[in-house]
Amino acid sequence: MASEAQNRSVGEKDPAELDKTPDDCGSNTSSSHDDTDAIRRGEAKDESQTAQRIITKDRPKRISGELRRTTSNVLAHVASRITTRTWPEPPPPPDGGINAWTQVAMGWLVIFTTWGWVNSFGSFQTYYTSVLPQPPSTISWIGSLQIWFCLIISVFSGRLLDAGLFLPTFFVGAIIQVLGMFLMSISTQYWSLMLTQGVLTGIGSGIFFTPSLALVATYFNKRRGLAVGLATTGNSAGGMVYPVVVRQLLPTLGFAWTARVLAFINLACLSIVFAFMRPRLPPRKSGPIIDFAAFREVVYDGVVVGIFATSMANYFTFYYIASYGRETLGLSYSSASIMVILINGAGIIFRIIPPLIADRIGPINVITPVTGAWAIVAFCWLAVDNVPGLYVFTCFYGIMSGSFQCLTATTIASITKRLDTVGTRLGMAFSIASFASLTGPPIGGAIQAANGGKFTNAQAWAAVMTFIGFVGLATARVSRAGWNLKVRC
Repeated sequence: MASEAQNRSVGEKDPAELDKTPDDCGSNTSSSHDDTDAIRRGEAKDESQTAQRIITKDRPKRISGELRRTTSNVLAHVASRITTRTWPEPPPPPDGGINAWTQVAMGWLVIFTTWGWVNSFGSFQTYYTSVLPQPPSTISWIGSLQIWFCLIISVFSGRLLDAGLFLPTFFVGAIIQVLGMFLMSISTQYWSLMLTQGVLTGIGSGIFFTPSLALVATYFNKRRGLAVGLATTGNSAGGMVYPVVVRQLLPTLGFAWTARVLAFINLACLSIVFAFMRPRLPPRKSGPIIDFAAFREVVYDGVVVGIFATSMANYFTFYYIASYGRETLGLSYSSASIMVILINGAGIIFRIIPPLIADRIGPINVITPVTGAWAIVAFCWLAVDNVPGLYVFTCFYGIMSGSFQCLTATTIASITKRLDTVGTRLGMAFSIASFASLTGPPIGGAIQAANGGKFTNAQAWAAVMTFIGFVGLATARVSRAGWNLKVRC
């Protein structure tokens, strides 16, 4: 019995256990499915959390990008509104009429009292050399400093025209210039002449010269070259009148009253200008003092290089031509002073002819060959060894210098897209050229002194600088219109 019971327990299962077995299997199967579902739900949850983290991580980038786009759109919209409202396109120039030609006449008086006065320093250079103990190269710093201030201030005064502040700017500059001339009359030493004739008159001239010249350019388009050329004849006229006054009055009235007479001349001329000269364009309050974008234009850079290099040579020649006649060829002071009158007056007609041609074929097409011819004339100074040759050279040099100077403002205006930025760009070019005008005469004088007082090396240096100016303008011409000579530019 015991054996059967054992066999049954091993070989057979209890009915209760057999009845229980299917339920237990179902329960195990169900538990397995539950585990699988739990695993799947866990994986799905992990994937959902991972996706959520990715979305959360990308959301700042998406928001930042949307914010940047929105900000950019807003700024662009605001900038466009500011540009169109505060810097509108200027109205077209009248290109003629009584008012426009009146401005040309006033511009003539301005240049007469600024560059005519500056270019006449050669007569003072010769006189100061005879009465002051300083060497000629040191004395020439007075004239160089005068030119430097006249040009360097242009970078600020030119922008004042664009801002609508022409009249107060002109008034302040005229007062400073005339005051400097009256104080010059009581100056007897080198340092006092440096402060009055060099600093004060230079600062005053620089304050109103560039705004006045740029103002004339804004009244014309097709005839701009002629208008500016006519105005610049004041340069040659002043360069003749002031030396004649000095030459005639200095021996009779003395230096003090000669300087006072010159000051009264300027006072009368500038009073007329203040009464009649008026700007045409509405003020442009926005915009920088210096337009740095201009220096990314090869044509503008080439023109500035041309003005810079030729200015170095030009003012050395203007200041030393009389000294050359006196020291090398033995001319008297009175005869040597005629060279200053001649070099200024010879170009008066040629300040009109090149602008007339420039109005037809473009100013760059004219100023480039003019500078090339000027370089040839400059080299000819090396061959001058007698008085007749000096007269011939002085006449031709004055012609080429006048032809070049009457085209500088027109050339810069022609490569400036907006007329209400002409003052700014013209002031920038003149300010850069001021450093050449400042250093040119002293450098030439130092070269002369280093050569034992002989002018040969200084003459060669001046000619080379003029040729460099030609290269700069030729580069501007090629950049502007390529090698096609028929293109107007």
